[in-house]
Amino acid sequence: MRVNSNNLAWAVIVASMAVPAAAQAPPAAIGDAADALRPASQAAQAAGETQADSAGAAASVAELLNGAALDVKFDVRDLMEILRDHRHEGWVLAAYPDPKTGQPLIGAGVSLDLPVREHPQNDPENPHGFLEPSSADLWQAAGLNPARLRTILGDFDRRMAVWNKKGFRKRIRTLEPEITDEEATLLLRVSALQAIYNAKGYCRCFDRLTGPQQMALSQLVYQMGVNLAEFNQFLTQMNNYSGRGDGDTIAVSTVAEGVMDGDAAYWKTVQQSLVQSQWARLYRVRAVAVIAMLDPQYADGPGLAEQRVGAMLRPAVVERRRGRQVTATRIASPKEPAGKRSPSKGRSRGAGRRSTLQQRRKRGV
Repeated sequence: MRVNSNNLAWAVIVASMAVPAAAQAPPAAIGDAADALRPASQAAQAAGETQADSAGAAASVAELLNGAALDVKFDVRDLMEILRDHRHEGWVLAAYPDPKTGQPLIGAGVSLDLPVREHPQNDPENPHGFLEPSSADLWQAAGLNPARLRTILGDFDRRMAVWNKKGFRKRIRTLEPEITDEEATLLLRVSALQAIYNAKGYCRCFDRLTGPQQMALSQLVYQMGVNLAEFNQFLTQMNNYSGRGDGDTIAVSTVAEGVMDGDAAYWKTVQQSLVQSQWARLYRVRAVAVIAMLDPQYADGPGLAEQRVGAMLRPAVVERRRGRQVTATRIASPKEPAGKRSPSKGRSRGAGRRSTLQQRRKRGV
């Protein structure tokens, strides 16, 4: 499904304004779409958009709401609290570099420089598409001034040129806020809504997942974006369920709504496909929390579910440079040239004094 990038932004903002956090938007919200779109239409005209584009924006809003894109079984506010937690994305009110790519992030890891991206739906059995607007679109969808985004990106580039990525990240705690807490929350909300929408594009049976399972998949989309498409084994395992027929072990028609027949063995296989990924080993704490939510019995005991995943997931192995033994490394004192060692180094204070007395006796002192 191909959607104009500006339409996507207005669709997201209307959804964030009109849809309650824990449920689908009421029918009245669709009637309010025209009023909610008025500021968006003015911005579109200022940018040279046509009336046809404005009409297309309204159609996209209706499609988003009528398609029950946000008819989820969890509270969006709970997802937002998890994402802003320091064990997941964190919460920084100034632009800072991604630890891997160096790209600018803000708030709960919201990207600031992503372009509009084409994201075709390659699964013929999934009619749901994807929304991939630019960072600037999401910024405007949150109601923030585009000029401020340009200023923040300019400051970020200058700091990166001076500090580099490593030095920049060391100074994260000392950065002056560039947006308010409320503005960061607005950015997080529209980004979370986009992730929920796209989660349906990855999972054919999203509507039949439990609340924690829906939240887990939404977190994965939020954290990885389009890169989640590379998790072929996980997506195949997860979508295999909806491809089964009446002659298979578990038929779609026999599955209870929201429970997926309680097939613990099936979902353990799905979890295992994520456990074996590099992402899970590099971000172990975060991965344990997310993967545990895929357990159909997670709501009965979140702690036990996390313990089971933690037992499967081993910490990442830290590679050491060849020929170097860290435990044997010795740091020379600034007053002592490397490679030289004082006779008293490594010995007790008493041994050093006895050696000095013996030398004095030999000299007749």
